[in-house]
Amino acid sequence: MSNLEKRGGYTPRRQREQRAYRLIVVGGVAGAVGVVSLVLAVVGAIGSTIPIVALIVAVICAVLFRRMVSPQ
Repeated sequence: MSNLEKRGGYTPRRQREQRAYRLIVVGGVAGAVGVVSLVLAVVGAIGSTIPIVALIVAVICAVLFRRMVSPQ
């Protein structure tokens, strides 16, 4: 019994909550930047690279968040 180890892949609840919160914040900001810059790109004020990258980041954050909170 002296060689007990923690479960593999265990992350404390508080750390999981913080990670989920960060994903929501980053994804929300990236989504807002993506939408605003997409409108500006359509008008012709900026290029189309920034909205594409921002929307990709927002989608990645959303997928990671859903994976994190889905029942296992």
